[in-house]
Amino acid sequence: MPRLLLVIPAWNEQEALPSVLEEIKEHVPHADVLVVNDGSTDRTSVVAREHGASVLDLPVNLGVGGAMRAGYKYALRSSYDVAVQIDADGQHDPRDVPRLLEALRSENANIIIGARFAGEGAYTARGPRRWAMRALSATLSRVTRADLTDTTSGFKACDRRAIRLFAANYPAEYLGDTVESLVIAARSGLTVRQVGVAMRARAGGRASHNPFKAAVFLLRAILALIVALSRPTQALEAEVVA
Repeated sequence: MPRLLLVIPAWNEQEALPSVLEEIKEHVPHADVLVVNDGSTDRTSVVAREHGASVLDLPVNLGVGGAMRAGYKYALRSSYDVAVQIDADGQHDPRDVPRLLEALRSENANIIIGARFAGEGAYTARGPRRWAMRALSATLSRVTRADLTDTTSGFKACDRRAIRLFAANYPAEYLGDTVESLVIAARSGLTVRQVGVAMRARAGGRASHNPFKAAVFLLRAILALIVALSRPTQALEAEVVA
């Protein structure tokens, strides 16, 4: 069995985090857990330690991308074989982790996305947010040469090659942790695939998106994609080698 690390980026998630960690203990008992406390002002760090997780405390809030880059660096330095990103708010079901791991093996992939729009569950997105998701998925399916339906999912599994790449090159910008990271992976020769998962309601706290943020999601998604696709391949390759 590969050495498995579950990386949980968490910002002010003291309410939802305990149930997430307990579910992980029940359904993925062989996994190590790292909570990346992304500059929280509540008891996120304390709660994580009380429930047996390792904790990496960031002094300021860097966003999901910055937190995950720190998580991938930890996974690389600790010689983990697989790192799985899972949200701290309870929307990702830990029971789906074995499905992601099996897909990594059966698909001979480097990255497996837990996709919300692939026949599992009843999660929906409407308006500009949904339009942006469809446009991103269509474009990134061509870039990655895979049939992807959910390229903004934060639930994904990465093998050692992807961990090594993301430890040095994971984008910290808004949507970079999803959109640009897939472009970087594809241009570095990694194989990206997906498996359908069901999204759940938050276990506590408040959502990071509000109606205003949802309204500007389309513009930000387009800008993130333009930045990702305009990044010189030669420069990226140099960074990977370095």
